[in-house]
Amino acid sequence: MSAAAHQRITRLAELTAVHRAFHWLHLHQPQLRQWQMEMVGIPAPPFGEAARADWFLDRFVELGLGNVHLDEEGNALAELGSAEALRADSPCILLSAHLDTVFPEGTNCEPRLAKDGPRIYAPGICDNAAGLTALLALAAALRYARIAPPIPILFAANVGEEGQGDLRGMRHLFEQGRYRDRIAAAIALEGGGTNTVVTRALGSTRLRIEVSGPGGHSWIDAGTPNPIFLLGRALVAIADIELSRDPLTTLNAGHIAGGTSINSIPETATVLLDLRSTDPAQLIAAEAAVRRICDGLLPASPAKKSAARAARITMENIGNRPAAVLPDDSPLLDTLRAVDRHLTLRTEIRLGSTDANIPLSKGIPAIAMGTGGSGGGIHTLQEWYDPTGRETALRRVLLTLLDVTRSAAKDFG
Repeated sequence: MSAAAHQRITRLAELTAVHRAFHWLHLHQPQLRQWQMEMVGIPAPPFGEAARADWFLDRFVELGLGNVHLDEEGNALAELGSAEALRADSPCILLSAHLDTVFPEGTNCEPRLAKDGPRIYAPGICDNAAGLTALLALAAALRYARIAPPIPILFAANVGEEGQGDLRGMRHLFEQGRYRDRIAAAIALEGGGTNTVVTRALGSTRLRIEVSGPGGHSWIDAGTPNPIFLLGRALVAIADIELSRDPLTTLNAGHIAGGTSINSIPETATVLLDLRSTDPAQLIAAEAAVRRICDGLLPASPAKKSAARAARITMENIGNRPAAVLPDDSPLLDTLRAVDRHLTLRTEIRLGSTDANIPLSKGIPAIAMGTGGSGGGIHTLQEWYDPTGRETALRRVLLTLLDVTRSAAKDFG
C-alpha cells in the first residue's frame, strides 16, 4: 500500500457526503434484509433469470438511477453519475452482482428465518443474494448522500455466472455490449465475507463427452458396443492423466448420464468434465490429453472393426473461463489495501472463479469482493446467510468504488 493511497482514502472517508452514505447503511439494515428475502424468493435458475432481472429494474427506477434497461443478454443495468458524465462517452466503473443461482427450475426458493438468531435459510441466499443486496445498498446510499461520481458507475445485476452460464452476462458486457470500450475497472460483489478479495482468476475448461451406438436388447443384441462400457474405459484412463501440481491443475467428472433400463444396451452415454488451473497452458495440455484418450477409445483390432464402426465418440467444449491475475502493483489493489488499513481490516487475497475472470483476462483491472456477513451450505438446499457485520464490508466497497472512480476520472481528464 502506498502512502498516497492511504492519504487519499483518509481524506475521502472524512467527507460529509461519505459520512451521509455510511449513515444510510447503518440505519437501513432492516431494508437490506427485506430486499434480500424478497429477491431470493424469485427463482433465477441457469438461463432463467428474467423475473429476477425485472425485479431489479424496478428497484433501480425506485432508487432514481439513470438509463435503467435490460441489455441483449438479459443483464439489468443502470447508471449513476453527474448529468455531464452521463451524457458523455466517458469511462465508467462497473459494479456488478450475478442474478443466477445453481438451482434448477422448480426449486423452492422461499426464505425462512431461524427460530433463534439472525440467519436466513434459502437456496441462493448467500450466493448471490448477499451480493445483489449489496448492489442495491450501495446505490441507495450514494443516492441518499447525493454523491454524483465524476464518471458514471454502471450498476449491473448480470446473468450467467454459475455453471454452464459460462460468464455469459459478463462476456456480453465486455465483448458485445454498448459499454464494452468504456469500462475502466470492475468490482464484482460475491457472497459474504469482509476481508477477502479475489485477484487471481481460476481458469476452467468444461467438456461434454458422448459415446453413442445402435443400442439394443441386452440378450438379443449381445456384442453390440455398449456406450456405458466404452465411456467407463475412457474415464479410467482420464483419471490417470498426470496433472501439474505447480501450478495446481485439477480434473473432475461431475455428471454422467445414459441408458434407459437394466436390460437395454444404451444408445448414448455422456459425461461432463471440469478442468481447472491458474495457468492457461496447463488447461490446454489437460484438454489435449483428454482428446487423445477419446480419439483412441474405439477398438481398432481387425476382429472388432465392424463393432467399432457402429460406435461413435464426440467431445464438445461447453465452457471456458479464462485464467488471469491482477498485478500485485495494480492501483486498484493499492486502493483496496489502503481502505482496509483505514477500516483496520486484514486484506485476504484469494483465488477464485468469478465474474472478474472476464475483465482480468482482457487486461482490465478487476476484483471480486465479499459483501459482509457470513454464510454456509453454499450451493445446497440448506444454504444460509447471517447479515451480522455486513455494514463494515459495505463501507469497504463504497470507499474502494469512490476512489477508483476518482482515479479513473483523472486519467480520463
